[in-house]
Amino acid sequence: MIERKEAAMWRAAGQVLLGAVLLFTGTGHLTFARTEFQAQVPAWIPIDENVVVIASGVVELLLALALLATWRQPARAVVGALTAVFFVAILPGNIAQFTEHQNGFGLDTDAARAIRLLFQPVLVVWALVVTSAVPVLRSLRRRP
Repeated sequence: MIERKEAAMWRAAGQVLLGAVLLFTGTGHLTFARTEFQAQVPAWIPIDENVVVIASGVVELLLALALLATWRQPARAVVGALTAVFFVAILPGNIAQFTEHQNGFGLDTDAARAIRLLFQPVLVVWALVVTSAVPVLRSLRRRP
């Protein structure tokens, strides 16, 4: 029983931390780091870089608020899954930063940009684990 409570505590702390990270980065999209985020917008996207950065910042802020406010299942799992989908959706921007050799956030070498790419799956897994998204959503799917 204690192990289960401890795991729940770690998941809750991870969810709060992820929400705080998204709150910080979403705010950065709209204010102090807008130029840095523009470096991650792929050249092939036919939308103004500033519009993409603002839109993704708003989405990050909404996800942050949802992560910080949603604790009951299955809504918590849905928020986690949506957050994971968002992290997958922005992966092309991170790949573009690498392939187009765009500097941003101190990532001024291909090695640094490649290492950053390795952390994108970590964010996806983080969102799914701390919200128990996979088991909860699977159990919902099995219901008649």
